Amino acid sequence: MEPQTPSSRRVLVAKPRGYCAGVDRAVVAVEKALEQYGAPIYVRKQIVHNTHVVKTLEARGAIFVEETEEVPEGEIVVFSAHGVSPVVHDEARRRGLRTIDATCPLVTKVHNEAKRFANQDYDILLIGHEGHEEVEGTSGEAPDHIQLVDGLDSVDKVRVKDPSKLVWLSQTTLSVDETTQTVARLKERFPTLIDPPSDDICYATQNRQVAVKEIAAESDLVIVVGSDNSSNSKRLVEVAKDYGAKAAYLVDNAGLIRDEWLDGVATVGLTSGASVPEELVDEVLAKLAEHGFGEVSEVEPVQESMRFALPHELRKDLRAS
Repeated sequence: MEPQTPSSRRVLVAKPRGYCAGVDRAVVAVEKALEQYGAPIYVRKQIVHNTHVVKTLEARGAIFVEETEEVPEGEIVVFSAHGVSPVVHDEARRRGLRTIDATCPLVTKVHNEAKRFANQDYDILLIGHEGHEEVEGTSGEAPDHIQLVDGLDSVDKVRVKDPSKLVWLSQTTLSVDETTQTVARLKERFPTLIDPPSDDICYATQNRQVAVKEIAAESDLVIVVGSDNSSNSKRLVEVAKDYGAKAAYLVDNAGLIRDEWLDGVATVGLTSGASVPEELVDEVLAKLAEHGFGEVSEVEPVQESMRFALPHELRKDLRAS
């Protein structure tokens, strides 16, 4: 027997979604560098965690490398939005590389907090995911003072010198709810644990989670557009499930949506991670329209207007001797 198709099918599109100010700044930095200096422009790691963006920039002449040692001496290298440790900056200087630092200003804020607390001899508990580039960059600012707390299960493993000089910081792209739970568990062990001076989880991560919470309970299915290595995109899938979506999937593009996901579905919730260009969302909407999802409504529980200036290096001649 064929699955029943609802007669009325709709899409609830979360807003805000897609590019945040930090991602936009980083992508434009690579584009501007290509315009000003010509190809090739080297980029350490993925400029942002999105396959489509990386391929598009590669087609224009960007060369993505894992480490600065792969960049020919004297060439221009862009550091990704996720930030790098001082060791990476030192290596670039040693090899005579011209650098453009596209680190998101909100990540830089966390780096500065880490340096300040380390200088005051605090132990720093960095809540984040092991192996993520942002965590590696932040940890590198004060490796002797920072220890990673990767979820609730790792709280019991924390060891500190002086509980009265203890602060927590976080990766900017985490689940707000999960981070709150981790902090609460840490404070059960260490009641004098200090909060960061301001929230480390970035405004865009929080806003996108607020928006997906708004649509999840009304959705039979939530589709999150984003790449598998995008932390904030994966968190959106988790939040959608936690807040009532019957099913939720992460897809890099419309071609990965399976027809069987749509069987019996009346309402699809749709959002995208902070490193996803809007054209990928448009392609998903077009595919859903082919399956009868003709009614599209935007749900905007919070407005967003943040903008960041481009890296200062793009305002000087990096090719000058």
